[in-house]
Amino acid sequence: MISGPWPVERHRGAASTFHALEVPDPPTTELWWFEVERPSVVLGSTQRPEVVDADAARAGGVEVARRRSGGGAVWLEPGAVLWVDVVLPATAPRWEHDVGRSFAWLGRAWAAVVGELGIPGAVAHEGPLLRRRWSELVCFAGLGPGEVTVDGRKVVGIAQRRTRTAARFQCALLLHWDPAPLLDVLALAADERAQARTDLADVAIGVGPVDGRRVVDLLRTALTASD
Repeated sequence: MISGPWPVERHRGAASTFHALEVPDPPTTELWWFEVERPSVVLGSTQRPEVVDADAARAGGVEVARRRSGGGAVWLEPGAVLWVDVVLPATAPRWEHDVGRSFAWLGRAWAAVVGELGIPGAVAHEGPLLRRRWSELVCFAGLGPGEVTVDGRKVVGIAQRRTRTAARFQCALLLHWDPAPLLDVLALAADERAQARTDLADVAIGVGPVDGRRVVDLLRTALTASD
């Protein structure tokens, strides 16, 4: 546990274990930093299990997990994604009843973090959900409220799960973007997989290798400054 404003809990293990964590009752503002131990594909709440090629996932040692928020599949791999969840109680001043607008403050904080990492031009998307080809299948193919782009390419993805007492914003900062490992474990025909690799090559961008502790500290600073 890293104490202070926006305290941080650091976890390491299976993606499914982390997604199963429940928000404490009563909730407090806090960050959950999670590091997966092996490659994982996380399905959105409405995706059917059949979108994954179970044999390919098993052969590659890939964990298949499911989150309770919507959207397409997310690829998690050590060194490729920094995963931080932000817990916000419903009693917090930042709470927004409109779900679409509720991402704005967090998106701006993440845009500031990306800028502090030396990458100019990061902006938080403040419009409606943008659906694109493959976005029903692959999360980073689309663009939702609060998500951060650099030159139109997504660098931070955000999903939200709400309860009566809190919101859990699940955030993924891309360190490296390559759609191939995810596509290789999805149940696609060979021609579909080849087309998806071409189409998805430039939809997102990674920030490069980073010190995870520094990123989390930058996010805490950005959140605290706007309190």
